[in-house]
This record gives sequence, structure tokens and C-alpha cells, in this order.
Amino acid sequence: MPLYFGSLYWPYSLPRPNRYPELRADVGARAVVIGGGMSGLLCGYVLSASGIETVLIEQDQVASGSTLANTGLLQYANDTMLSEFALTLGESDAAQFYRACKRASEKIADIAERLPRDVAFKRRSSLYYASSDRDTDALAGEYEMLTRNGFDAEWWDGDRIAAHFPFRKSAAIVTRGDAEVNPYLFVHALAEEAVQQGLRLYERTKMLGIQPSERGYVVRTGGGSIETEHVVYAVGYVPEVTERRWAGARLNRSYAIATNPLPSLADWHERMLIWETARPYLYLRTTEDNRIIIGGLDENVRQPVLTKTDLRARSLRLLSELRALFPGLSPEIRYEWNATFGESADGLPWIGEDPERPGQHYCLGYGGNGTIYCCMGADIIRDRILGVPNPIAPLVRPDRGVSAQ
Repeated sequence: MPLYFGSLYWPYSLPRPNRYPELRADVGARAVVIGGGMSGLLCGYVLSASGIETVLIEQDQVASGSTLANTGLLQYANDTMLSEFALTLGESDAAQFYRACKRASEKIADIAERLPRDVAFKRRSSLYYASSDRDTDALAGEYEMLTRNGFDAEWWDGDRIAAHFPFRKSAAIVTRGDAEVNPYLFVHALAEEAVQQGLRLYERTKMLGIQPSERGYVVRTGGGSIETEHVVYAVGYVPEVTERRWAGARLNRSYAIATNPLPSLADWHERMLIWETARPYLYLRTTEDNRIIIGGLDENVRQPVLTKTDLRARSLRLLSELRALFPGLSPEIRYEWNATFGESADGLPWIGEDPERPGQHYCLGYGGNGTIYCCMGADIIRDRILGVPNPIAPLVRPDRGVSAQ
């Protein structure tokens, strides 16, 4: 089943990426990562940087799946607000989880700024506005809980919003410490650096099966096998690969466009990341070459639309929303796509060791800020392999008893 359809923006930024060999022998490693997208390469990078002998296999090519459709917003705030998590987790655990997201965001920033390749990483603030006046009270409650728990947030009223943007909303929260990145460049740069650290990376190498062995497991592929102690499923929005009920997700589809380069974005204060309280929500960002990316219009259907006519209808709706927010601009659609998108029922990712299959781990960052979740997941899995306690692991464990459907 395809993960996306349309004309994608990111691949043009790296027309000749590094390629990696197929696995054509029997090998061994302490850990095997299955998947060469954002989650897989974050795991491969973190594990190899920690001295864990690791092999990564990708059935196609690095960054050829949902990474291509990732819009590159890096925000520690979630689709589920802190105040909403407090109702289900309790405020203490909810705040602990948000702090873990913030640490993951900071770690991604540190990694991106150290990578030899420029990955178009920029630190940004986020404007989270009330979609309608009736959302203002809930937004005020969220602001109060954020500040009470030590998060750097500001309350903006309608006048302050209108003073910095060409639109007026009743209220907004501005959070600091977010960022944007070119996800395609980032994943390829992670691969290059992880290989330098000792990761053995194989493309065109599909996992055909996993069997128990004296060491732990044997991962079978078409060209060879890998004997290992630990298997990490970083398979993105194809959870059925894990063959487990733990790896559940509600799989939807979302839409995005990237505009032509615009002469000026002077009306876009600090080039903030912008999103809203409505569900499904719109989200917007800028790019280094003065394009605007806007996405949203989520639909409860797994398979992307597969005709240009259907895609263009949603793209024109996104363009209309963009022009309503920034009437002084003249954006036109240059790239347009839609893609499969996954989320869990409780808003938390599925990360950790399978309680029924010791040594098999999941790094499934389902949610609007999946890149943040995947970075968190890489650390949790590393800690588990090294026998180091991780305080967030119990909150996101795959057997936490929440139905995905």
C-alpha cells in the first residue's frame, strides 16, 4: 500500500544521495534496526554513538517512505495538549512527558547543528492560536498549566497577534524552543554520520522473518541473515510488519502544499511555526528559499488519494486558507502531496520492549510530532539495551493497555 501520492518537495534538495549496499552475507550484531526512515536512522545514530554494534536494514532506500512527506516541524507541544494529558495521566506524569519531548527537541537541535551536512535546521518559536473564540478558555488553561510546570510560554491577546501578523485571532500561546528542518536531508545526514560511527547500513534488504536463536534472534533477509540480541522495529506507518497487537495505530491521511518562492515574508513574525486549536488543524512553516508549507485537512482514511484531481481539490483548500491568513502574499502551489499519518488513541507513541518477546523493541512515533517521539524512543531503547532505567519508558510502553482503534 502506498504511503504518499503527489509531487514531493524535499527530494529536489538532494538529487544524488549516498547509496548503501544490499546485505549478501550472514552477519552478526548486538542490535538490528528494521527501517531506514526518520525513526530507524535516529535509532541507528543513537545506538552506534553509544557503542552498540548495530546493523540497519531498509527494504527500499534510506528516507524513501513517509520521511519524504514529513513537513519538518519540530515542536515539543503535542496534538494532545498538556492539560488534556493531565486528565488521563495526572499532571505530574503529563508534565514529565512534555519535558521529555522538550529534551528530545533539544537533542535533535544538538545533533542537527553538529552534522557535517547542512540540513536546513533553524530554531523557531511556535504560535498556537485559538481557531475560534470558544477555544480561548481552553487555551488559557493550557497556558496556565505550561507556565506552572516551567515551560517557556507567552500569552498573546488579539491585539498582540494583529500587531505581528496580518491576521487577528482571539488569543494564542507562543512557545519557545521549537525548530524546523529538512527531514530528507536530516535523515541522509544521520545515515552518513552513523556509518562513520560504525553502523552497518544495508538498502534493498527486506526482513523476511525473525526466528529465536541461542544469541537471541536471527533476522532473515533475501540475501543473508543477521544474528542479534535485539531487534528494533522502526517501521513507521506499516505497523503490521511487527505482527503484534501492541503496535497499534489509527492510520489517517493528511495533505500538504509547498508554494513557489515568495519575494518577501516580512509579515511573518520571526518565521514562527503556526498551528491552531481546531481538530484537524492547519499547520504552517516557511523554508530557507522563502516558500510556505501548509498542511492539514486530515481524513480518517489510511490510503492516500491516488488521483491528481482529488489531490488538487484539497490543495486548493489549503491555498485558500493560506491566502486568508496572509492576504498580502501571492502564493501559488508548486508542490502538493498527501500521505498516510498514524496516531494512537491516547496521544502517546508506542515505544519499548515487547513484554512477550524480550529483546524485540518498538520505536513507533505515532502523532503530530513523530520526529520528537522517535528521538525519545531511540534513547529509551538504547537505555533498555544498556540496562539503564529511563523514567519515561513506563508511560509509553507498548503494553500500556490502550486500544489503538
